[in-house]
Amino acid sequence: MSGVLWALIALPLAAGTVLLLCGRRADRAAAPAAVAVMLAALGLAVAAAYAGPAVSAPLLSGSPAELSVDGLSGLLAVTVTAVTTLVLAFSATEFGPRESRGRFFGLILLFAGSMLVTVTAATLPVLLMGWEVMGATSWALIGYWWRDPERVRAANTAFMTTRTADLGLYLAAGAALAANPSGSLALSDLSGAREPWRSLITAGLITAALGKSAQLPFSFWLSRAMVGPSPVSALLHSATMVIAGAYLLLRIDPLLEASGWGSSVVAWAGVVTAIALGLVAVAQTDLKQLLAASSCAQIGFMVLAAGVGGTTGGTLQLIAHAAAKSLLFLISGVWLTALGAKTLTGLYGAARRYRAVGVLFTVGALCLAGLPPLSLWAAKDVLLAAAFEEAPALYVAGLVAAVLSALYSAKALWFVWQPVPRAECVPDTEEPGTRHVPSRALPPLAVLALACVALSVPAFGPARAAVSRALDAADQPTPKIWEWLLSTAVALGAAGAAWIWGKRRVPLPTAFTRFFGSWLYLEQAAQLILVRPVLALAHAASRFDDRVLDAAVRGAGRGAVDLAHWSNRRLETGVAGSVSRVASASRSLGRLARRPQTGQLHHYLAQAVAALTVLALVFVFVK
Repeated sequence: MSGVLWALIALPLAAGTVLLLCGRRADRAAAPAAVAVMLAALGLAVAAAYAGPAVSAPLLSGSPAELSVDGLSGLLAVTVTAVTTLVLAFSATEFGPRESRGRFFGLILLFAGSMLVTVTAATLPVLLMGWEVMGATSWALIGYWWRDPERVRAANTAFMTTRTADLGLYLAAGAALAANPSGSLALSDLSGAREPWRSLITAGLITAALGKSAQLPFSFWLSRAMVGPSPVSALLHSATMVIAGAYLLLRIDPLLEASGWGSSVVAWAGVVTAIALGLVAVAQTDLKQLLAASSCAQIGFMVLAAGVGGTTGGTLQLIAHAAAKSLLFLISGVWLTALGAKTLTGLYGAARRYRAVGVLFTVGALCLAGLPPLSLWAAKDVLLAAAFEEAPALYVAGLVAAVLSALYSAKALWFVWQPVPRAECVPDTEEPGTRHVPSRALPPLAVLALACVALSVPAFGPARAAVSRALDAADQPTPKIWEWLLSTAVALGAAGAAWIWGKRRVPLPTAFTRFFGSWLYLEQAAQLILVRPVLALAHAASRFDDRVLDAAVRGAGRGAVDLAHWSNRRLETGVAGSVSRVASASRSLGRLARRPQTGQLHHYLAQAVAALTVLALVFVFVK
């Protein structure tokens, strides 16, 4: 079955590359080709999840490139391919002929392929390769409308923030090599590294995972990424890329436990993010920003599950969140296209105007709120049961985050179900609306809504036990009856309170909306603490280069030129004169030497007699 795994990776990567190389020439065929490729990849993912293949190829001495599919990576591979297929099917109706469809669908396929490499990677080098390509394609997709400078800046912010956290992966890889220079870099072997390398590996992987999953303090990049197309938000920022960090933490659970501190750090990082970003979501007035903040908060539950060893609950939460949030992001795109609005006040009555879409949005929002019998309600209780076993404080904090989930979900529902203020259409607030929802966009949305209901089944009874066996997660805590009832009560109470609050039109406190509405001022803090000092240092280095190093180089050059001119005037003149005098003397001696050479025999005879006479006199006088 190794061929299945190779095909699963190669098919979207190859097809995406072809579409990108063809460019606009592939626009007409891009959408159906991409959907067909991902349908084939979905079939391969299901086959790989069932068979559990593993492949290896030479890469580094003592550490080959390895890919493998087990219970966790198999479920993730099926989730990634299924959600990508539905998003591509929806995008076929979203992107018109004026858009560069070949580039968009090619980038989506490349991203999906790199995500599949990431979830099936069994060694650090392969993980790094998939991680890097995933980051690069996400940057290109966020900045898809590259002619808009604001969108490009947002893509750069998202990319640079995640890249900063990604340095943790390089730290982890370097520490793993130092701990075992000639040994394996398999993820399953990292827990056996000796100290201090094990702690460095743990710290690096946690940092990279928190950055990619938009957990504190990196959460603000997800807010900036919302300028991308809605299908990109639905795929990257709810179902695939942002869950990659949570998946990695679930994968390295043995390392977190072996470190002695990693599990606690991860658990509290997740629950603090779930609460803080839940408050951010409550304060938002823009639907996509509300959904983005809720993604950070919901992924916080997955990170919490990784910290407390709740692999089953974390995985169920991950899959259920992928379905619910993809549905909500896609519907926000539908309403943006139809009404030209994404602010909550601009979406007054949107669900009433488009009833089918409104019902589907309601299913996704109620699932996000954690109301029974929908999937996130069931998954959240399974992971909170593991948190209760680990520390009751974590369980209480998780319940607080669940209350916030119900609040911001009910808030969004309240706005879209209110009567339209006037008999006319909702006014455009961002771009001209089409006043039309394509009928072909509804089937993918309906499938995602159905998944929000159906995915609650694996959280109960024999199905949950089967999931735990597939994940090799034995002895997972089971929620008790009172836990189910308590979570239901708090979710219903919070949702009801939010609805009543909206009916009374009571505004949130200004200080609350300013602080949490600005995403805790995280981006401003990053600018102040990191970006501005780095830019100031760069400007100082530039000035030092211009005024000191460059001036020194230019001064040395001018000095060399001046020395050359002086030597030309002084030394070269004397040397040239000496050479000229030697040459003149040589010419004079030559002329004198040529004078005896007359060619007359009697002259040569006279010269010989004279020379012999001189020699004879010399001998006489010397003696």
